[in-house]
Amino acid sequence: MTNNNMSKAAQIIREGGLVAFPTETVYGLGANALDPYAVAKIFALKERPSFDPLIVHIASFDDLEQLTSGTGENVVRLAKHFWPGPLTIVLPKSDKVPDIVTSGLPTVGIRMPDNPTALELIRSSGCPIAAPSANKFGQLSPVSASHVKKQLPNVDYVLDGGATSVGIESTIVSIEGDTCQLLRPGFITQEDIEQAFPGTFVFNQSKPEKLVSPGLLKSHYSPKKPLYILNEAGKSLPEASGLILHSATNNAYTAGKVIYTSQTGNMVEVAANLFAALHTMEEDAHVKNIFIEPVVEKGLGMAIMDRVKKAAYQYNNHTN
Repeated sequence: MTNNNMSKAAQIIREGGLVAFPTETVYGLGANALDPYAVAKIFALKERPSFDPLIVHIASFDDLEQLTSGTGENVVRLAKHFWPGPLTIVLPKSDKVPDIVTSGLPTVGIRMPDNPTALELIRSSGCPIAAPSANKFGQLSPVSASHVKKQLPNVDYVLDGGATSVGIESTIVSIEGDTCQLLRPGFITQEDIEQAFPGTFVFNQSKPEKLVSPGLLKSHYSPKKPLYILNEAGKSLPEASGLILHSATNNAYTAGKVIYTSQTGNMVEVAANLFAALHTMEEDAHVKNIFIEPVVEKGLGMAIMDRVKKAAYQYNNHTN
C-alpha cells in the first residue's frame, strides 16, 4: 500500500509491522525500535546482514535520554544545534534498545530527522523508529516512494512524502568527550561541525575496526547495471551507455543518455539528485552501462564520492 494515511501507518508500526517513510535524506524502512521481533522483519525484508546496525529515529530530546546510558554536554550541544537534521550520533545504548538494533554492539546510532512526515510518524506511533534505507541491501538508496515500491513491493505500507530534499544518507559521528570520529560522511561536514563549535572537538581520523554504524561496507548503494567512474576527459563511451554529469558546461563525451545532477556543479544539487539519476539510468532499458563524473573530495564532495565509490566498487579499481 502507498498512501499518506498517517494514522494507518502509525497503527502498523505499533502492531509490529513495517512502514517505509520519507526523511530529508532518503526513504527509511521503519519498525518499532523497542520491539526486537518487528526489527527482525527489517533485516528479513531488506535481506540485510545481521552484523550491520540500524539507526534509531526520534522526535524528542526526551527519547535521546531514554535510549542512551549517557550523553554528555558536548553531545547535547551537538544534537541541539544540528537536530532536526541529517546527523546521526553513535552513543552508548541503554537497556531499552534491543541488541538486534545495534547488532550486539554496546552503542546505538540516533538521529532526529528534519522531515515533518517522519516526525509525525514517530510521534503518532508513540515509539522511536529503527530505520535503515528502504531498499534491498546493497542496492540504490530510495529517494521517492516509487523507488521503495520497485525494490520492496511487499512492505506493509509506504508513506508517500514526495521526493527527499537532501538525497544522501546522514552523516554519522561518534562522540567521546571532546573527540569526534566521522564514521560516515554526509550532508553535514566536518567543517560544519568545526564552524559551529570552534575549538571544541578533536577529530579522530582512524577507521573503526568493527562495523559500528551503517554505510561502512566497501560495496554499497549499487545499481543493478555496471557503474564506472570517469577517469579520462573527452572520449567516446561504449554503445548504450548512460552518462551522469554534474555540470552542463564541460561535456566532452559521447553517450546515448546524459543526466545532469546540476547545471552548475552545485554540490547540494548534486547530492540531492545523485540517487535519482542512478535510479533513472537503472530503469532505462536502453542503458547497459552507467558512467559517472567524479567530484572533488572536499566538504560535501566527500559524502558524494563516498556513495559513488561504494556504488561503483565492484566494477572499478579495488585498491583504494
